[in-house]
Amino acid sequence: MWYLYGLTVLAGLANAIQPGQNATLSKSFGLPVTAAVVILFVSTAFTLLGGLAFGKLAVPSWEQVAAVPWWGWLGGCLSVLLILAQLYAAPAIGAASFLGLIVTVGVVASIVLDNYGWVGFEVHPASLWRVLGAALMIVGVGMVAFT
Repeated sequence: MWYLYGLTVLAGLANAIQPGQNATLSKSFGLPVTAAVVILFVSTAFTLLGGLAFGKLAVPSWEQVAAVPWWGWLGGCLSVLLILAQLYAAPAIGAASFLGLIVTVGVVASIVLDNYGWVGFEVHPASLWRVLGAALMIVGVGMVAFT
């Protein structure tokens, strides 16, 4: 299980670096939406290659496709939203403000999702400590983003 924490740390590092890379691609092209399409194409290609390399790629059955709740199909839309935010907002507000806002809003939203078990998460009650931690993050990101 320790490797999952390592993977998450690497993803956090990628989350800090990726907006700059994507914004540079967008600036080079002069067209943010074109850059977004290229980013998604490269992501798709690497996902396919990784899935093939690790034997984790298969075509789902019709039963599996039918079993997906309606909201399960919207993850790709949210990925596009995140990429567009990287292309438009990150260069304007800076890496620290961008990532601080993304992470803090994500933690606050995650506490709500966990508390109610929404969108496929197990229920993890919103304890006083979790809410206090989120409040501290809001104060912290305010200090980073607005000073």
